[in-house]
Amino acid sequence: MNSKVRHFFYGLAGVCYLILLLYFLFFAEGFRERVATGYQYNFVPFNEIGRYLTYYRTIGIPMVILNLAGNIVAFIPFGYFLPLVAEGRLKFFSVTLLTLQFSVLVEVLQLFTRVGSCDVDDMILNTLGGMIGYGCYRLWVKSRGSERAEKERR
Repeated sequence: MNSKVRHFFYGLAGVCYLILLLYFLFFAEGFRERVATGYQYNFVPFNEIGRYLTYYRTIGIPMVILNLAGNIVAFIPFGYFLPLVAEGRLKFFSVTLLTLQFSVLVEVLQLFTRVGSCDVDDMILNTLGGMIGYGCYRLWVKSRGSERAEKERR
């Protein structure tokens, strides 16, 4: 497959991912937090992460995993697709910063629309997910380089 077609499909997959992510963050009933006593927000770093880890028995392990791991896993594709679509021109710091910026945008939108909850810890976990995604991208690039080198040796 030529590089323009491949780049188009990478971009299309990235856009589909973003649409799906925004759907789950703002429109999917089952994934949004339901707040019984009004809108909640957290601007204290590691406050909610600490609460989840401290009270995991009360909250329930599935809910702890869904919240903490879910915020990380949800942004792994973001960190993977950014350098892929940019054809490798974005490095770790740029991908980390762009992931943080996108996460801040999402959280501010949640604050103003009162959908979900605005949480600085989500920004931390989302950014970590983007960093992991970039690491996965680098591993993929490295493995492709090894494959190419092996093919050239034959």
